[in-house]
Amino acid sequence: MTGDPRTVRARVSFLAVLDRYVAAHPMERACVDRMRAFVRTHADCFERSCRDGHLTGSAWVLSPDHARVLLVHHRKLGRWLQPGGHADGEVALLRVAQREAREESGLANLTVVAAGLGSLPLDLDVHAIPARDDEAAHTHYDVRYLLVARGDEPLLPSPESHAVRWVPRDRLTDMDVDDSVLRLDRKAGAVLPAGG
Repeated sequence: MTGDPRTVRARVSFLAVLDRYVAAHPMERACVDRMRAFVRTHADCFERSCRDGHLTGSAWVLSPDHARVLLVHHRKLGRWLQPGGHADGEVALLRVAQREAREESGLANLTVVAAGLGSLPLDLDVHAIPARDDEAAHTHYDVRYLLVARGDEPLLPSPESHAVRWVPRDRLTDMDVDDSVLRLDRKAGAVLPAGG
């Protein structure tokens, strides 16, 4: 693998996470294989400037009682999604997910919930981002973590969102969310059930 030593170490470390993830989720091998191939062939995979795509981090944030989930109405995409965004050179994708959750919601007190052995991500997703303005179509290789809010803090939407709100988990289908969002909730339910 080529690139600066810090990024090479991060890529090797992330490939090891992918190996552990696919061992825990063998039915997701196709997604993991796409992510592996991308990380192996793109020394700049943590950078937004990587034209083919880039690694991103996002967070499935549950309320303290686990009954509600935090969704943001993304300004550019016009959809309700979990908080998340670009790594922008940060090689620890959990930190990216935590940063994005804080920035997009105003919540400061978030606890990470381990979703598997050695703090595996809750979910992985590879999805296309359409061309917009001066940005060509590209792919997001999204690494998703489970977080739980502590306490009752006010929600403050970021300039990237139209709105941010707590949604009862049993009302997610009313929000016209995509299948990957519903998959996140199913996985969270298996790790940390509502009311748990």
